[in-house]
Amino acid sequence: MRYQYESQRVAYPYFIVAILLFGLQVLFGLVIGAQYIWPDLLFPLIPFNIARMIHINLLVVWIIMGFMGCAFYLIPEEVEGEIYSVKLALVTLVLFVIGGVTAVGGYLFRIHDGREFLEQPFFIKVAIVIVVLLFIYNILMTMIKGRRRTTISVVFFGGFVGLAVFYLFAFYKPANMVVDKYYWWWVVHLWVEGVWELIMAAILSFLLIKLTGIDREVAEKWLYLIIGLTFITGVIGTGHHYYWIGTPAFWQTWGAYFSATEVLPFVAMVAFSFKMISKKTREHPNRAAVLWTGGAAVVSFLGAGVWGFMHTLPQVNYYTHGTQMTASHGHLAFFGAYVLIILAMISYAVPNLSNKTESIRSQKIEIFSFWTMVISMFSIALILTGAGIVQVTLQRVMGMPYMETQTYMKVFYGLRLAFGGIFLIGLLAFYYDFFTKAGRAR
Repeated sequence: MRYQYESQRVAYPYFIVAILLFGLQVLFGLVIGAQYIWPDLLFPLIPFNIARMIHINLLVVWIIMGFMGCAFYLIPEEVEGEIYSVKLALVTLVLFVIGGVTAVGGYLFRIHDGREFLEQPFFIKVAIVIVVLLFIYNILMTMIKGRRRTTISVVFFGGFVGLAVFYLFAFYKPANMVVDKYYWWWVVHLWVEGVWELIMAAILSFLLIKLTGIDREVAEKWLYLIIGLTFITGVIGTGHHYYWIGTPAFWQTWGAYFSATEVLPFVAMVAFSFKMISKKTREHPNRAAVLWTGGAAVVSFLGAGVWGFMHTLPQVNYYTHGTQMTASHGHLAFFGAYVLIILAMISYAVPNLSNKTESIRSQKIEIFSFWTMVISMFSIALILTGAGIVQVTLQRVMGMPYMETQTYMKVFYGLRLAFGGIFLIGLLAFYYDFFTKAGRAR
């Protein structure tokens, strides 16, 4: 099916910029992986702390840009109306790119705020707020002008409003370190384990309706369940970050109980996805998009749910926090919950935005890309889990010094770097499929 509204085509440049930044993020990830083995690599030009800073900030920027692209494709179909202002959407994209390039360039010259994950200088933070407000205004006016309101559009819009509201705490930097970290998590946790999950659930519901032909009312009931579980478990589940930072002891109890149930929204997503796919009323020709969509539900359950639960209880977290166990959970959770759902939307939307979409060819390259990236990332998570177990045993339990512990983990770092290279091959295959017309449609 071709796109229904001309303004949906503005999603395409967002998708292009997002996946290019994704590639840049992967390259810096490979640099970091290599620096674990060869610490002096690229020093002093790009030391480890700067490469890590760029790697993480690129992740945040390209995912938000991907979400925006998803919105400009999804919202018009949901509200049955054109985007309020295509020019404003393009201006927003340009401003976002300029801000992102300026921030990354500044990091290379050691211009940053210093707060982990929120390293953007003050003027960049202001620019981010302006960009997000422009985007929210554009989407709000699109919804007001549209012919209908749907649960999917409201949840998606609510997720972005939450993203903007909680980012304001990035401007609050108290002198007391405990208070600083307390509110720091209001951005970091309540983004990735709160409002971003709403955006993901809305995209997942939209794709399942389009790809399986299921009844909208059924999908929206599942969406209500997912967002209810997200709010109940995610908000108070912030407490699992408060175990060891100087907050009152009751957070160990509250954090343990509620963070242990944070797996439930992802269980619901997996159940929702497979139930809808099993009850599909039509065979959609875009098999790759179906694969990306189902993969997003399953891998997010593994990464955010299973791997998160493994070290969320305080009795375990006492030994594992700040180790490679955290890195294994973070890599698989972000990849499953957010990377895959954006790639799923791109896989579904781009053929529809093509000038020739009468039929979609056998998508062997894209399916190869999916399995290569998924297997590589799952392997990286397993490898980092093994490294974390060694680190916990030698450093946290036996008391071995940190640097001496690292010598016993080099084999894991080598394997991690190798699978990172394989992951890059999968991404390059996705690029080929995305940018080659023959890879999209006859």
